[in-house]
Amino acid sequence: MPGIFQELISTYQKGGTLIKLIFINSAVFILFGIVNVFYSDIPYWLSMPSYVNGLIHKPWTLLTYMFYHKEILHFLFNVLNLYWFGKIFLVYFSEKKLLRLYLIGGIIGGLLYFLVYNAFPDKFQPAILMGASASIMAIIIAVAVYAPNFKVLMFFIGEVKLIYIGLFSFILSIILIASDNPGGNIAHVGGAMYGFLWVKLFQKGKEFNMFSRFFNSFFGIFKRRKMKVTKPPINDLEYNRQKNLNQEEIDRILDKISKGGYDSLSKTEKETLFNLSNKSH
Repeated sequence: MPGIFQELISTYQKGGTLIKLIFINSAVFILFGIVNVFYSDIPYWLSMPSYVNGLIHKPWTLLTYMFYHKEILHFLFNVLNLYWFGKIFLVYFSEKKLLRLYLIGGIIGGLLYFLVYNAFPDKFQPAILMGASASIMAIIIAVAVYAPNFKVLMFFIGEVKLIYIGLFSFILSIILIASDNPGGNIAHVGGAMYGFLWVKLFQKGKEFNMFSRFFNSFFGIFKRRKMKVTKPPINDLEYNRQKNLNQEEIDRILDKISKGGYDSLSKTEKETLFNLSNKSH
């Protein structure tokens, strides 16, 4: 058992932001699932309440709710979606951007849920919010808008463009506000709206830097540990030469994608695009 824990800790430390987010969600689910057997008030302390007095007394739940799952199917569905769409997101953006989008998308989703419930108290009964769905919706919509023609292989359906997955997820969330889980779906809409706003600002050369100072310090927790390697210094001429070569390779691969789609790339080209894209953001 100690060996297993050491291996898990090592994997967490060496992993990137996506792996760490999955580890944290998994650890919270397992740990508090066990504690909940003996102390059944765990959802009360970690889930976000819809009523004003509840949030005033437990303001931390605006953050903790997006890492806490009570039902195993809810947990598995969210973790799988986080992994799949997080991997696609990292093809185009950096790990720091993934973390910001996850956290702020979750916060915006939670705030919209809170505002709607209190704006229409006759329509919605007091409730609690839990799960990473709003954060994941922000990631799905952001990458669907940024790379709409990126194709995903789906069981029993085949290849589907990201833009259709994003549209379907967003429309379904709106429709399901009338279901027995209105709060969760309102939060999904909030996360989706933030993901759309974020990527549109990014495409205009701007970035929605809400809580930027907080996230710059918070990101240190998610940085992967690397071995310290001393590289020989290079002069400005060599640096510019390498930079131009990298940019030429990115342009060549992107041109190939525009002509034949992402699937036309070789495995090596996909890895090259992933590595060079992370360096450029």
